[in-house]
Amino acid sequence: MSNSFAARALALLVVTWLAVGCGSGNGGAASEAASPAITAKEPASSQDAASEFKAEVWADNWFALYVNGELVGEDSTPITTERSFNAETITFTATYPLTIAIEAKDFKETDSGLEYIGERNQQMGDGGIIAQFTDLNTGKIVAVTNSGWKVLVIHRAPLNPDCEKASDPNTACRFEKTEAPSDWTGADFDASQWAIATEWTEAAVRPRGGYNEIQWHESARLIWGSDLEIDNTILLRLTVPAPS
Repeated sequence: MSNSFAARALALLVVTWLAVGCGSGNGGAASEAASPAITAKEPASSQDAASEFKAEVWADNWFALYVNGELVGEDSTPITTERSFNAETITFTATYPLTIAIEAKDFKETDSGLEYIGERNQQMGDGGIIAQFTDLNTGKIVAVTNSGWKVLVIHRAPLNPDCEKASDPNTACRFEKTEAPSDWTGADFDASQWAIATEWTEAAVRPRGGYNEIQWHESARLIWGSDLEIDNTILLRLTVPAPS
């Protein structure tokens, strides 16, 4: 075999090896470079997706509703309106988990905790609230008021109920008043030390003025602090996790 023939044969073998051998097996770096990797996006989780919700609330006498730290609605009837009993339906958009916070007030004329001061029916008032929350994307009720809520009472009066008929209740009646904690409506607020909301019967609260206009879920309960008459202003909180 001549030297020139042997050289041509060796070159042919090298070309064949480069065309076939390098493109296969674990050594196929050139093939990988020619086919760039495709990165798939993770689908948005239900926790990140916003949903539409409906809140139905009845309160004696007034409330403001916050969700995830934002005010989404309040009682449309001023608390100063005599016999301000009414139900409200509020729609809002939010993402799970929901931090639901409610400020609820029973009417009082002064820090004495009394109403109709100076009139024949001067008396202590009594509170109560009930609410339910529906995810409009699924049609499911995701939260109702019950003893699963946390409560903080920030105005209590009169601490001496025997002052109810006093001629000067502003002097005779004692009260306890504190400011609402900073950021109490937000998701990061720690309400673990708050008390458990007290469930109350319809007979005790005597709801009227719109209460029967709403079809309440069987698990929804009227709630308040531990005393319907002395607890005048309360804060309520509940966290609703994302559906599984």
